[in-house]
Amino acid sequence: MIKTIRSQLRQLLHALMLMLPLAVAAQSADRPFTVEQLDQMMAQIALYPDPLLSQVLMAATYPDEFAQAVAWSKAHPDAKGDAAVKMVESQPWDPSVASLVAFPDALITLGDRPDYVRTLGDAFLAQPQDVMDSVQRLRLSAQKAGNLQSNEQVKVSMQAAPPPAQTSSSVVVTSAAPPPQVIVIQPAQPSVIYVPAYNPAVVYGPWMYPSYPPYYYPPPPGYWWSRTIATGIAWGVGIGVTNALWGGFNWGRGSVNINVNNFNNINVNHRMNVNASNTSWNHDSSHRGSAPYRGGDSTRQKLDKQRDVANREQFRGREAPSGANRDASRDASRERAAQTMQDRSSGLDRSAARPAAGANAAGQGPDRDAARQRAQAADRDAARQRAQQSSRDNALSGAGDRQSRQQVDRGAASQAAAQRPQAAPARAPAGGGAMAGAGAARSAEARPAAARPGGAANAGAARAGGGGGGAGRAGGGGGFHGR
Repeated sequence: MIKTIRSQLRQLLHALMLMLPLAVAAQSADRPFTVEQLDQMMAQIALYPDPLLSQVLMAATYPDEFAQAVAWSKAHPDAKGDAAVKMVESQPWDPSVASLVAFPDALITLGDRPDYVRTLGDAFLAQPQDVMDSVQRLRLSAQKAGNLQSNEQVKVSMQAAPPPAQTSSSVVVTSAAPPPQVIVIQPAQPSVIYVPAYNPAVVYGPWMYPSYPPYYYPPPPGYWWSRTIATGIAWGVGIGVTNALWGGFNWGRGSVNINVNNFNNINVNHRMNVNASNTSWNHDSSHRGSAPYRGGDSTRQKLDKQRDVANREQFRGREAPSGANRDASRDASRERAAQTMQDRSSGLDRSAARPAAGANAAGQGPDRDAARQRAQAADRDAARQRAQQSSRDNALSGAGDRQSRQQVDRGAASQAAAQRPQAAPARAPAGGGAMAGAGAARSAEARPAAARPGGAANAGAARAGGGGGGAGRAGGGGGFHGR
């Protein structure tokens, strides 16, 4: 009897210890999750294959739809793999949620703890890089404990650690050092997925934080496992998939990637229209449902803004930075643009200062381009000048023709006037002015105004001569002296 009471008390104490961190997290919604809290919640799933883990984290940001998918999976116990995802194609769920019905053992195991799912999603939205660092710490602990290595189900590999990620000023980074390496877990066969089950208190070796024991959620009854979980990692039945897994990690940027081809092949009603084979995932608040965000409306507005920016960049064929790295990426882009402008300006200055002969002799790079541009500019200027000169010549040619016709007409009029008989004045002697007028007329006949050099000036002189003849007739001799 006493042993039974003690056992019940230990179980109750253990349950209270598991519930306490969740209560603390709910009360301090304005504070970032600590290293201890992150490792505690990630211990349950850190050893999942990378594609499955990434889609679990995405789906956890939609807790209401996650619960609906769990209910659907329980109602369809035989549905799994790509076929199950096709069956929920008409459901209004986010594609990350719909993808998990392909793995009912993982979906139901996690979905029976809705508080855990919501806290997991809030942590991933607020501190994606810290969540990914927690996964790496836990994988390293499991590896050191001898419980993580390649086998028939998974392929475990190690990569050099990427540079530390830049973070937004609105998120406080945990004080833990970044992992010295990246441990990647991929399916041994890309088309067959095995979901692991394990006791976190065993698989990671001695637990680092006694005040924050790891969450342990055993698999639901009715699912078969390869061996007892107490001895390490157990593996469920292999699930054949082709396109149901489309997620992956970008460990250096604190984000998850989407394989666009696989995504579009399985989500025919939610195809992505992007000009890339891979793109970064961004949270869609329209699928959040009634669950409030940790941080309230300001968190929703921030996530919506990030998604809008990402959609614009993806439409232009560029990949937008995600989450905490956006500010750093924007600053780096500005620096690259400024450096490019400076390089171009320096190249133009050198081309202008270099003589043309030197540019032709070099025949390379910016000098050759500058010489070619100067030659093209000279050709354009010469062509423009020729066109302008041709227009002026045509205009003056028309004006000259009009002047010639006017001079011929005036010459004919003068000749006709000279041939008409005129009455001599009574007092005028029969000489001087008439002879002068006749001489002027004969001179005009001999040399038409249009043929004499000087053009309009000679025509004016002829007119002046005619006037002089008239004066001679009136006063005697004026036209003679004018000649």
